[in-house]
Amino acid sequence: MPIFEFKCTKCGEDFEKLIFGNQTVRCPKCDSSEIKKKMSTFGMSGVEKPFAGTSSASCTSCSKSTCSSCH
Repeated sequence: MPIFEFKCTKCGEDFEKLIFGNQTVRCPKCDSSEIKKKMSTFGMSGVEKPFAGTSSASCTSCSKSTCSSCH
């Protein structure tokens, strides 16, 4: 689900909003439509496998360098 971060240019409020389609976004504090979309960082949780391009030095389940259980 697309959750975006915004900043109200009228009152300075920082907030997040779940956006569907072309939904109009308004500040929850002052109800202004004068808002700016902030740059967000990407976050992940619950990832068990290493990210692409990283190696798993502790893998001992095989001797291949391209093992599907290691990468």
